[in-house]
Amino acid sequence: MTWFENVNKIQYEGPQSKNPLAFKFYNPDEIINGKSMKEYLRYGVAYWHTFTAPLDDPFGSGTALRNWDKYDGMDQAKARVEAAFEFFEKLGAEYFCFHDVDIAPEGDSLRETYKNQDTIVSLIKDHMKDSNVKLLWNTANNFTNPRFVHGAASSSNADVFAYAAAKVKKQLEIGKELGGENYVFWGGREGYETLLNTDLGLEQDNLGRFFQMAVDYAKEIGFDAQFLIEPKPKEPTTHQYDFDSQSTHAFLLKYGLADKFKLNIEANHATLAGHTFEHELRYARVNGLLGSVDANQGDPLLGWDTDEFPADIYSTTLAMYEIIKNGGLGSGGLNFDAKARRGSFDQDDLFHAHIAGMDHFAVGYKVASQLVEDRVFENIIDDRYASFKEGIGKDIVEGKADFKSLEQHALNLKEIKNKSGRLEVIKATINQYLLNAYAGK
Repeated sequence: MTWFENVNKIQYEGPQSKNPLAFKFYNPDEIINGKSMKEYLRYGVAYWHTFTAPLDDPFGSGTALRNWDKYDGMDQAKARVEAAFEFFEKLGAEYFCFHDVDIAPEGDSLRETYKNQDTIVSLIKDHMKDSNVKLLWNTANNFTNPRFVHGAASSSNADVFAYAAAKVKKQLEIGKELGGENYVFWGGREGYETLLNTDLGLEQDNLGRFFQMAVDYAKEIGFDAQFLIEPKPKEPTTHQYDFDSQSTHAFLLKYGLADKFKLNIEANHATLAGHTFEHELRYARVNGLLGSVDANQGDPLLGWDTDEFPADIYSTTLAMYEIIKNGGLGSGGLNFDAKARRGSFDQDDLFHAHIAGMDHFAVGYKVASQLVEDRVFENIIDDRYASFKEGIGKDIVEGKADFKSLEQHALNLKEIKNKSGRLEVIKATINQYLLNAYAGK
């Protein structure tokens, strides 16, 4: 059966194309810095938003029209697998990601849930044999079901902790079976609603214990995927323990896990934390923690996680600059944890949305590559911090200065001259590179 009968294999047609079902800027085979775009960008499709999301929002029910929704239960799950692999092949995305409940419905017991998952995993495995599609990462949904009302690994109920552990154990086994390159932990409810009834210390200690158990079990079964934590500050909890890159780093250091985990940075989560996307990427990068990216964006006029497809070229350029400076994402990728808008309910809109996202990151990649090659930001920063390359500044950096020597230096200063930050020039320079890219220069 053909699930997307109106769509053929998506091709690159160039910036002048008017075809909504064609790439304008993402040319999979174009070589940049010795690698093809396809190799470097490693695009992934989120199973949940693409194949299971009804396109609802906090104030309205779902609008999505999907031809697999004529089925239900396991029949629907099987149909989704077929539709998904047709979508992957036609789009040209070589990676996908999923939560356990995305691929198979929960049963009346955990044993039945496992059975459902085994059936669908076997089907996915068969499809993977006949395609180039690989599993970027999988994870356990330990937040949707009412049993997780008080959290999962940070729950006040030990039975819930055990149930969450069982679900992660199963997903680690599935990740190994499907050759997953990463495994993600997103603590959807790992936080608190109020401190008035919360043992903060116990909850965080238990979360640390949970992660260590996962590390130990992955080692036991020989699953060597990169472990990732995805920071998010709030929603649905008032405060989540993986608030942002910096607080997650502190958590990993406290519990001796910093060498076992990297971070999966999501643009929309950065916004909710009061940061820019590039800030979260930069912090992760300079601390050796940048592992993968959930490529989306939020709406600054709305106060929740809108998970829009990326359409801000300024943002994708600065994001790709960080990724290039990181040497790429290793086993990670650019997963479109994004959904079409509620008003874009036709099935073919799934392709339109992904094409737009892939094109925007392709432009960002090309522009960022030129910025790096020309050392635009590096030259600006080298000049701004030149005082730390010689004299007292060099002594500070090399650990040779103390308060006495610094005081003596300060007492002999006749005046202090600062350099202009020239932010307006910098932004104008970025715009120049962006516009030159559009002009094909």
